[in-house]
Amino acid sequence: MIILDNKTQLKETLDSLAKKYETKDFIKDDPVQFIHLFKERGDIEAAGFLAALFAFGKREVFIKKLNALFNLMEMRPYEFVQNFDSEKILNGFNYRFIKECDLAAFLKAYRKLIIKDKMCLEELFNLGYKEEGNVFGCLQYVCDYFYENTPGNGSACDYPGYKFMLSNPKNKGAMKRMNMFLRWMVRRNSPVDLGIWSFLKPSELFIPLDVHVGNISRKIGLLKRNQNDARAVVELTAKLKEFDPNDPVKYDFALFGFGVNNTQN
Repeated sequence: MIILDNKTQLKETLDSLAKKYETKDFIKDDPVQFIHLFKERGDIEAAGFLAALFAFGKREVFIKKLNALFNLMEMRPYEFVQNFDSEKILNGFNYRFIKECDLAAFLKAYRKLIIKDKMCLEELFNLGYKEEGNVFGCLQYVCDYFYENTPGNGSACDYPGYKFMLSNPKNKGAMKRMNMFLRWMVRRNSPVDLGIWSFLKPSELFIPLDVHVGNISRKIGLLKRNQNDARAVVELTAKLKEFDPNDPVKYDFALFGFGVNNTQN
């Protein structure tokens, strides 16, 4: 464990690292780069959601794949979703566990949201938040929508890649990619996050927890739970709220910075 003398010193260190790494330079090597390619709200939402769902595995590999996907969409992701009707136009696109049929099923469900249900992603997330009253309930609502609106018999189990694209909160996982997407969409006044959604406050967000963030958090005494699951997300976010109750997930940048600076033992 990294020993910092007291809570004040830890807060000062975290604040310093957050300020150092939450800069425009952070964007170029992170999947957040894709929301910065677009100006229209629909394109930002579509690009951000897809970028978050594909953000697993080696960073350089999934970023390369996402570039290929958006080029396939001719850099008009929202229009592509609106007009999507067949997996044939995906030209065999796949990434690890996600096959062409998985992505096609997801895009058809997304198209239904836009065309038939006449909602954008923010409206779907907002509806889930209003129905459930909390962020994890909101994520479950969104997941259920996409699972229930897959083509055919309406069951995502027919598309195994769905569990890698859109993790089910019922499994009590960390929901890292979905929490990361919410960070991009909700946090305002940031050089990295766009903050175009207003139904949530930054204070309500949860830290995007992965192996790296979990390991660093344990080494500096912020996290006791051994598993990187939903309970660990709640525990770590609560701890970070002690340092900034209004914007706890800004420390996502600080925890990234701990690793970059090799301050762990």
